[in-house]
Amino acid sequence: MVVEPVETTVNRFCGHFDKLNDRMQNMHELGLVFHIIKRLENLAQEQNLKEIQSVTLELGEVSGVVPEFLQDGWKWAIKKSQVLDGAALKIESLPATTICNSCGKTYPTVEFGKICPHCKSEDTVLQAGNEMNIKEIEAC
Repeated sequence: MVVEPVETTVNRFCGHFDKLNDRMQNMHELGLVFHIIKRLENLAQEQNLKEIQSVTLELGEVSGVVPEFLQDGWKWAIKKSQVLDGAALKIESLPATTICNSCGKTYPTVEFGKICPHCKSEDTVLQAGNEMNIKEIEAC
């Protein structure tokens, strides 16, 4: 019987855990892709569209959505949609901004976090950057 050091076992386990986390994250984005596709298919039906060539999404910088995973899910899922098969997904990043309730100034969220760089207050609120919007659709 071979006994491995604890570090080796833990490292091997952590590697599997990282792969599981990647799959779980992909599953989150895939769910979003299915939701977007359903909305687009409904729109296509309402507007009598035969084909959607491209979709532009606005994706907030702190939305928690990984653009690469969204693209991967999109490429797989559109093959199952008659109206979206072959459609391009364009993603535009929206910067995250926070407003300070103490001094009233706004600042870039990612750079400074929750503490206002102007007055050092923690009384701040995310103003933009966690959204995901369908901005534009090219269709016929």
